[in-house]
Parts: sequence; C-alpha cells; structure tokens
Amino acid sequence: MIWGKLLGAGFGFMLGGPFGALLGAYFGHTFDRGASQSHFSFANAQVAQDKFFQSLFRVMGHIAKADGHVSEQEIQMARLIMTQMRLTETRKTEAVELFNLGKQPEFDLDQTLQSFKQTCHGHRNLMQMFLEIQIAAAFADGDIHSVEMKILEHIANVLGFNTLHLNLLIKSFKAQQRFHQSGQQTTYDIKDRLADAYQVLGVEDSASDKDTKRAYRKMMSQHHPDKLVAKGLPEDMMQVAKEKSQEIQAAWELIRKDRGIR
Repeated sequence: MIWGKLLGAGFGFMLGGPFGALLGAYFGHTFDRGASQSHFSFANAQVAQDKFFQSLFRVMGHIAKADGHVSEQEIQMARLIMTQMRLTETRKTEAVELFNLGKQPEFDLDQTLQSFKQTCHGHRNLMQMFLEIQIAAAFADGDIHSVEMKILEHIANVLGFNTLHLNLLIKSFKAQQRFHQSGQQTTYDIKDRLADAYQVLGVEDSASDKDTKRAYRKMMSQHHPDKLVAKGLPEDMMQVAKEKSQEIQAAWELIRKDRGIR
C-alpha cells in the first residue's frame, strides 16, 4: 500500500516544504504499514475460522467412528453443536458432509491436525477450545472408550498439549457437566456443587483466594468469545464459547459467595 505515503508527502509539502514532505511520507508509511498488518490479521483470522470449522467436524466424525460404529448419541452431540452454533441450513449441510468425511477409513487425521495447527499460528487458547469440543464429542455416549482416549491423546500431543493437561481438561469437563446439571436440581448437595465448581476452575478447594481468582481470570481469558473469534474461532461458534464462559462465571460466583470474596 502506498496511498498513505503519497498523501502524507503531499500534505507535508504544502505545510512544510521538502522537509514537511519527508516527514509526511514517514507518517504515511507508518499508516500504510498498520493498515496492511490489520488487513493481513483479518485475512489470517478468516482462513483460521474456515480451517477450524472444517477440521472440527472432520475430527469429530473420526472420533465418533473410532469404536467401530457411530452411536445415536454421537450424532446428537454433533447436531447439538450445530444448533449451538446456530448454523444456516447451508452450513449445517457442510458440517454434516465434513463429519461424514472424518468417518471414512482413508481420513488422514495427522494431516488435518497439522494443517489446523499451522493455521492457528501458535494460539494455544484456540487449539485448546478445539480439543475441549473433541472431548465433549468423545463423551457423547456417556464415557470415553479406550480407543477414543488414544485418539484424544494423539490430538493433544499434535497440538502441543501433554497428557496431564488433557486429563485436567477431561476432569474439568466432567465437573462442568455435573455443575450445569446440578443448577437445575434442588436436591443437589451444596458441598458437591462447590467441589465441582473448583474443578471447573481447575483448582483445589485449599487454594488461596488470590490463586482461585487468578485461575478464574485465566479461564475467562482463555474462553473469551471475542478474543477467540479474533484468533480464528468461527463466528458461528461464538455461542459455544459464551456458554462455556457462563459456566465458568457461575462456578466462580458460587465459590466467591462461599468464601465471602468481594
């Protein structure tokens, strides 16, 4: 882009002669560079969003087929995510086609993951969101089968997460499911609900107020919808990120009130 340089030089010359032209050209160059970077970042986000969408449903289909057959619960989980994303009929059709592609024997998991990782440009929060959704897909029929666990471990490894981190995400997901369900039950023991709230935040109940608040803020930052969309989360999936953030917020509020934290 050169328009900033030309306009800057022109205005600079009118206001301050040759020196003004040089100064104007410099500021014009700075403007061009900033505009170019903004365009580049926007273009990268668009590419990452498309790659996230395509990779997500392909890998989801692969996990669903891992134990030899695709259960009705796994199909329902895929449909639930599509509903949460509020996809248009066209996008739903695309998602189903991608899901079916992932079920095929010739599907190349490693190629898909490597391509997705490359497009993410090192944004761990984006890759973690991807992994968390795959964990939810694996839990669709109520439990993670051994073959599904191996695939999740492989996905985590390719994306740069170790087994310990994966297990923490699984533990947090289970707690989040219980915590969400307990909010709709009046008979749920408050101690159990609190225990799940701590697991949602990934901390022990013995953690200090400072560490607990830090964990809450970190998780909110990791799942902030606008930040994730800017890094490559499809805008269709903003609602999924919002619901995740709401669960984290609810867990924190319960802990905060129990501890008397202001």
